[in-house]
Amino acid sequence: MIRFIHVSKEYARGGLALDDVSFHIAKGEFAFLTGPSGAGKSTILKLVYMEELPTEGDVRVAGVHSGTVRRAEIAQLRRKLGVVFQDFRLLEERTAEQNIAFALEVTDAPRASIATKVSRLLTQVGLSSKANALPRELSGGEQQRVAIARALVNDPFVLIADEPTGNLDDRATRGVFQLLRDINAAGTAVLMATHNLELVRRSDYRVIEMNRGQIVYDSAEAAADAAVDGRSTPA
Repeated sequence: MIRFIHVSKEYARGGLALDDVSFHIAKGEFAFLTGPSGAGKSTILKLVYMEELPTEGDVRVAGVHSGTVRRAEIAQLRRKLGVVFQDFRLLEERTAEQNIAFALEVTDAPRASIATKVSRLLTQVGLSSKANALPRELSGGEQQRVAIARALVNDPFVLIADEPTGNLDDRATRGVFQLLRDINAAGTAVLMATHNLELVRRSDYRVIEMNRGQIVYDSAEAAADAAVDGRSTPA
């Protein structure tokens, strides 16, 4: 579903952001991207939704290859992805339901279906009672829930979350993370970049740890290696 094959990314002013990175995210998987600031987490996410293209190597997302992709294909790909950011990025003068509806309107969704879908999404994220609230009338956790609902409008196969709990207190963090878990349990893959190691430790999801543009630990590979070692150990 998402595959990085010997991917490197170099910026003209920022230098080498990724150095020979390879991994695969399977359909329906939940994976954390961890590591210090500047490790390459956000660059990986930008390469997934193809805001950036690799300097070397190949990024493959749902059959789209970075080496041959055309601009029109990138637009089509992004309609299959859901993206959530740390700073919410809501339209300040639009209500919660209007923010979600706008994401449907720009994709030319049938007008007759928009209200029903918005209502369903608000219920899914636990905000049906806040449909008419403006962002400034919502808590940080509630704003992030609206942003998540907006990311789900096109029933994406993967939700990409870049530090989605970075601006939230502990209680809101737990609520938003549980929502992401529920979304994943319903079949949507989640790729989440986070500095919150306590959140990572409390779960049993895959962890891909970055440092200086390289993968320094992948719990999926570690588990596979341990299984091989176990099979090769004499009884």
